[in-house]
This record gives sequence, C-alpha cells and structure tokens, in this order.
Amino acid sequence: MKAAMHMRQKNGAGPLRALSAGLLALLLAAIILPAAPALAGSREQAKRLHDRLNGAPPDQATLDAMQAKLDGGDAKGAALLAIDNPNGNFYSIVLKNFVMPWTNVDQTSFAPLNDYVATVVGMVRDEVPFNTLLSADIIYVGKSGLGLPAYSNSANDHYVQMEAQALNLRDALVSAPQSATTGLPQAATAGVLTTRAAARAFFSAGTNRRMFRFTMINHMCTDMQQVMDTSRPTDRIRQDVSRSPGGDSRVFLNSCVGCHAGLDPMVQAFAFYDYLDATTTDNGAIAYTPGTVVGKYFHNNTTFAQGYVTPDDHWDNRWRAGQNSLMGWDSTLPGSGNGAKSLGAEFGASDQFAQCQVQKVFKNVCLRAPSDATDRSQVSTIVGHFKQGYSLKTVFAETAAYCMGN
Repeated sequence: MKAAMHMRQKNGAGPLRALSAGLLALLLAAIILPAAPALAGSREQAKRLHDRLNGAPPDQATLDAMQAKLDGGDAKGAALLAIDNPNGNFYSIVLKNFVMPWTNVDQTSFAPLNDYVATVVGMVRDEVPFNTLLSADIIYVGKSGLGLPAYSNSANDHYVQMEAQALNLRDALVSAPQSATTGLPQAATAGVLTTRAAARAFFSAGTNRRMFRFTMINHMCTDMQQVMDTSRPTDRIRQDVSRSPGGDSRVFLNSCVGCHAGLDPMVQAFAFYDYLDATTTDNGAIAYTPGTVVGKYFHNNTTFAQGYVTPDDHWDNRWRAGQNSLMGWDSTLPGSGNGAKSLGAEFGASDQFAQCQVQKVFKNVCLRAPSDATDRSQVSTIVGHFKQGYSLKTVFAETAAYCMGN
C-alpha cells in the first residue's frame, strides 16, 4: 500500500512540477519583458509630427488634414501643414529660436528679435532660395499698419515691438530690398551678413575676422581649427600677425599659417565695412566706406611691418586648392571677387553650405545628430532635394517626416 501511494505521488509530481514551472516562466516574462509597442496610428503620428514642428497641440482641423495626408502616404505634405498652421508656433518660436544663435557671439537663443532673424524667417516662409542667404539684396520688416516704429539703422525698436506685441511672424513680415531699407548700395548688400544685427555682433571693433569665423560656424558648420591648412601661400597674411610668436617662428609656420593663409585673403571682402557705435552697442549702425579700407585693417601694423597691407576689398578663396577643396566649391564661380556679396555667393554655392543647413535642421527636429548609416543616407537624400530649389522649409518638412516615428 505504501509503495502504491509512493508511486502515485511520484507519478503525479512530474506534471504538477512542469505546470508550475511553466506558469512561473510566463509570470516572469510578463514582469521582465516589456510589452511590444503598439504601432501608432496615423492620427497619433500626425499629432507627434505637429508637436515636433510647432511645440503646441494642433487644432482639430489641422490634425484632420494632416491625418488625411498621412493616410495618403504624403508625410512631407502633412509636415508642411504643421509648419504653415496659422495658429501654430513654427515661425514665431521654433524657427526664431533655431536662428537666433547665429546672430550673436554667445550663440544664445535668449536675445531680442532682430533683422537677421526676421530675414531668415521670411526667406524660409516664402521659400526664397536659401543659397542666397549671404548675398541677396533682401531684408524682412514688419508690415505697415501694425503700429510698429519704422526700421532704423541705429536701433532695434522695430523688431522689439514686433515681439512685444506677440505678432505671429508667419503673418507679420514682408520682404523689402535691403538697399532701399538701410541705404547700403545694392552692390554692398550681402543678405544677413550686412544686417544691423550681424554688423553689431561681428563687425564691431576687432579686425572683421570675427564676421568670417562666425559665418563659417553658422553656415558652413565648421570652425577655424577644422579648416587649418599650412600648405597655403602666406603672402596675404596681415601685419598684425607675428611671424615668430614668443620668439619661435615654428609656431607661425605650424599653427598661425593654418588659419590666416586662407582666412585673411577672404576677410579682405569686408575691408569697407564697420559698425559705428554712437553711445552704446545698442545704438550703433553699420558703416560702409567704398574705396576706403577701414582703420581696423591696420591695427598693430608694426607687429610685422613687412606683412600684407590691405589696399581694397578684393578677396581670393585659396581653399579651392588643398584639403579644403573638399568643401565642394562651385566650379562655375571664379573663386575671387570684390566685396561681401560675391564672397557670400561663394559660400552659398558650396556643397558644404547645403550639407550644413540639412545637418542643423536634422539635429533641431530629430533632437539628435545623424547617428548611423540610415540617418546619413537620409541626410544625403535631403541635401540632394535641397539643392534642387534651396527651400529650407522643405528641409524641415522632409526631416520631420523621417523622424516622425523616432
């Protein structure tokens, strides 16, 4: 009897033990493994897309229209609806904050609206070819009838009041010739480079090299250390650069030359520009003196008296040869010229300029830099599309559509 009972207990223990083990495994799986994410429907995707581009919930009409675009396979079209939503924040907040760091040395978004930012916002809204950003005779100001003070060469009140009234930049801005608005000769206008905000930040004091450096940072996505090339000729390096810093000429040859041999021949384009400061930096104005090189080009001219003495505003791009030829300079342009306008056109026509704009938008919209082969392939595709018409609005739309599910 005991043997039989022992046998029944032994035979029953196996199935029970197996069942218990199976239940335990299922319970552990439910606790440890995350549930598979449900695929977002088109309406959820539309809302996510709008939030990325506007930072605010969409109204129902816009959301319905975006969902219809997504259901029809047109993610880019859905993104464009979010961008141009009349009740949205894309132009007044998202795009403004994206551009603002380009306008100041501290590269902060916490600064008042100005003519540089307004001009970029207007060009994006109107799909003005963005490769003319650094060369066009263009500026954006507030529409008449808004109760704004007139544009001034020596004050920023026009834009400060636009912001104080919380005007939607999508509707408040209008394009105007920069030459007619500021009084600069048409040939001396160079897009945002010759706005009052740019002059205040980058032409004030110094040697005008600051304008060049921040143009490289903001619009070519590279700083001077990344473009150093000691193989370029040294004959155009100015007098204020020592040829033996600290008594050691090797420092000049191995370091200083790397920047100045390419930098100084191009900074010559700004030789007639200055920012004149009446009382404070908030009360100054851009100055242009055609035919007369501004005094800052001769500062510290005894440091190396045999150095280059700037005679005019003729510039040459010596980076068209050497390692920086990889920036993809346009072979249809001469690579030299006079003044800021032609230098801005040189930058705007380069492959590096187009690549830079797309990379900046990608990081802003996707909240990360391109990180893998798929990202880099997408960036390359968007760059190709961008160069077909240079619409930065389209770059925002295509990038947001790509990152919609990320």
